[in-house]
Amino acid sequence: MPPISAVIITFNEERNIARCLESLAGVADEIVVLDSFSSDGTEQICRTYGVRFEQHAFDGHIEQKNRALGLATHPLVLSLDADEALSERLRQSILGVKKSPGFDAFMMNRRTNYCGQWIAHSGWYPDRKLRLFDKRLGHWGGTNPHDKVEMNVGTSIARLDGDLLHYSYYTVEEHLERARKYAVIAARAMHQQGKRGAWWRMWFSPVFKFIRNYILKAGFLDGRAGWTICRISALETYWKYRELAKYRE
Repeated sequence: MPPISAVIITFNEERNIARCLESLAGVADEIVVLDSFSSDGTEQICRTYGVRFEQHAFDGHIEQKNRALGLATHPLVLSLDADEALSERLRQSILGVKKSPGFDAFMMNRRTNYCGQWIAHSGWYPDRKLRLFDKRLGHWGGTNPHDKVEMNVGTSIARLDGDLLHYSYYTVEEHLERARKYAVIAARAMHQQGKRGAWWRMWFSPVFKFIRNYILKAGFLDGRAGWTICRISALETYWKYRELAKYRE
């Protein structure tokens, strides 16, 4: 039965981290928390759960998550965000992997709770994530702040039953603030990759994003929350390309 190292990066996550750690009980053989010098009660809460608590200055989502991978003792790693937790069905699926792995990596659906409502559409579900994998065969990549696990060519990947529960935003204002922040980070990353902002993308891409999420991906079925999510997602896209255009000035 291969042991599992659970790794989590944190910064001021006192309202979420306990739920995350509790869901890992009986599943993870080691829990490593890499914190970015939180100023709230994150460290105190983590230490009550007996985790291995490390700290390093934050220099990017991808960089920090790869750094956390390096701290894991076991090759099989379960990487979570502090605002995520395992559903009971997903817990059982992961315990099944420990008994008989069979694959190098495992995908799972992520279900998001938005301001108290579970979202079933809007481009947010099923939000498939690869979070359980052999760290010798993969690493975190993508473009900040939208990181993703990238596995080596030829690795085998399976999908697990159960949902990864994501407690995203508690208020609409928090969503707007995060969207603005992520737009700036994404634009900076795109600029560093040599991408340039075309004026038409600033207008076309947000409209396409809204139509895709609200109509094609049935965001309207999520009611008022779906409308808000799709609208802010479109705004974030607009802000991203507007920010990218500034590098041309």
